[in-house]
Amino acid sequence: MPEVFRRPRLAAELAGRLLRPGVLDEGLRSGLFLSGLRRTGKTTFLRTDLVPELEAQGALVIYVDLWSDTKASPAALVQAAVRQTLSQLVTPSSPLLSRLRRIKGLDLGGMGFRFGFQLDQLGEAGGVTLAQAFTEVVDQSGGDVVLIIDEVQQAITTEEGNQMLLALKATRDAINPRPETPGHFLFLGTGSHRALVSELTARRNQAFAGATSLPYPVLDQAYVRHVLERLRAEGMELLPSEESAWNSFQTLGHRPEEFLRALGQLRLSTTSGLAPDQLLPVIAATLRGSAADLELLKVEQIGGLATAIFDRVARSEGPARGIFSAEAALSYGEAIGREVRVEEIQPVVNELLAANVLMRLGHGLYGVTDPFVQEIWQERQR
Repeated sequence: MPEVFRRPRLAAELAGRLLRPGVLDEGLRSGLFLSGLRRTGKTTFLRTDLVPELEAQGALVIYVDLWSDTKASPAALVQAAVRQTLSQLVTPSSPLLSRLRRIKGLDLGGMGFRFGFQLDQLGEAGGVTLAQAFTEVVDQSGGDVVLIIDEVQQAITTEEGNQMLLALKATRDAINPRPETPGHFLFLGTGSHRALVSELTARRNQAFAGATSLPYPVLDQAYVRHVLERLRAEGMELLPSEESAWNSFQTLGHRPEEFLRALGQLRLSTTSGLAPDQLLPVIAATLRGSAADLELLKVEQIGGLATAIFDRVARSEGPARGIFSAEAALSYGEAIGREVRVEEIQPVVNELLAANVLMRLGHGLYGVTDPFVQEIWQERQR
């Protein structure tokens, strides 16, 4: 398993702002949304740095990745994660409950939490609501509960997901304003589609309108320096300068996997005759495009009609509309050299959605899941 570059200072700062906000950070209790491109280390930071730091500072953390199963309902994934956590809280011997006892000094008399509802009632019609469940968790734990939803923009792709966000807002509003509340419900959403994540807090019809939206703090020059130091310790002689490596890292969109791949190619290019500072930028520029090729290959494998549909969506500056229209079918036919019937379009779009290449943004509205892939596609079509 590759070594993870830890960011403890950033994790401690963010955890402190969430759990013990100063005057200027009190708005974070309304919700915090972080956006950044895919493969820039968001999930790694959340799981290896931020979650452990939040737990070390006494919070109960529930983490959900909406891309863990793109075919499942976002609401179902969240409810399953909550149920799993609650089931651990009612189990006296669970590691989660043992950790809470140790950190918070909980005295439960050898028992687990006792909820006034059955776990299978959560999310069921007429059953217990998320607000009721989290209120009991906050009160019995005597502290903060942090729900982290990774790739949160997936929630607005279905009506169930939108209703789930409204339920989480209701949870926040039921717990946080209480004068004597022993803890707070804190919601952190992260996503790779900047525009959509921003809309979650900017549009009035969204559940978390008015919450805080910030760019994800991408890996900086300290990461580049760390990688070069490791390579130097391993005996790699043809190393680029830190400035050249940093510029190449930025070219690659701050994506650590692509940066390591570029350095690997540099190590193998011993006969090029070029100095590392000359060769690395060339390698980085080449890999920048190939980083999107795996996603674009999925489109090609589905077929020519998929490519034509993807092209229409990718060329759109905003959400693409009318992709099922007769006019769209005519344009697809011109692109692939045969007649396209309107009824052929939906099954292909479903395949693109299942491959996580396209995403549904609303009724009749579609977009490219990864903005970086869309950017590369647009560059190649010019």
